[in-house]
Amino acid sequence: MEVLVGLRDRIAAELTATMHGGDLKLERYAGPPGDPGLFGIAPGDPVWRVHGQATGMLTGGFAALMLQSLHPLAMAGVDQHSDFRADPVGRLNGTVRFITTTTFGSAAAAREVIDLVRRIHTRVHGTAPDGRPYRADDPDLLTWVHTAEVRSFLAGHQAYAPRPLRLTPAECDAYYRQAAPVAEALGARNVPRTSLEAERYLTRLRPQLHATPAALDSVLFLRRFGRTRRERLVAGLLTNASVGLLPDWARAELGIHRPAPVRTGWDRPLATAVGRTLQWGLGPSKIQAAARERLATARQG
Repeated sequence: MEVLVGLRDRIAAELTATMHGGDLKLERYAGPPGDPGLFGIAPGDPVWRVHGQATGMLTGGFAALMLQSLHPLAMAGVDQHSDFRADPVGRLNGTVRFITTTTFGSAAAAREVIDLVRRIHTRVHGTAPDGRPYRADDPDLLTWVHTAEVRSFLAGHQAYAPRPLRLTPAECDAYYRQAAPVAEALGARNVPRTSLEAERYLTRLRPQLHATPAALDSVLFLRRFGRTRRERLVAGLLTNASVGLLPDWARAELGIHRPAPVRTGWDRPLATAVGRTLQWGLGPSKIQAAARERLATARQG
């Protein structure tokens, strides 16, 4: 029993360090009592359920980065301005912090991370290798990044959440509707609000999407992510599984040739097992527990 407890503690510590930088900063989620959050997201809402499911978010997050890389202007901004190669864990911490805070945090905490990202975006601009100018605060570019992200998160949830907890078609549409205001707060426009709108959006943008050398390099880097052998093993299994969440055309653009039987018969079962182990190590989410307690005060009032 002591061995299991020690193992669980080590897993929890490593995951907290990798995903959150070692500090969950629970004050963002615990108060003030009764605060409904900036977007009114509550337990049971599709956004809460999707963003609270670890395996789906991890695989979906890797898939989102690969899909986002296919937009040459978005990839140019990342390649020329991001420090993801020098500090990949730091970039991961920032992304996780934004998602958890806007989903589970107080209104003030959500505004703080949104304002921070908006300020960063104003400094990210330049010229892509194809000669086109780009700006990270371009509303259309923000819509692309958001749509690729939430589509991937939802795909991860539908693949890796226990079957009874997966979303119905109506709940999938509700997920897109509830996630859209976050993107709009960053400056996005014409954000898809249903599954059908999201797929039509991807079809419409398809002619603009292709793998640049920077995109291929970033995907290669992503598939080797990890500071230790154990991290690289886990990340490799989850990244392989994330490939199965991509549209067929996106895999083809990225030159990823992973047959369907491998994706379904090998990658998915392994990722499911890894996810269950990680979830066991983490235990019940302290972030969600803090948010539930804050929201419960509002319901009691």
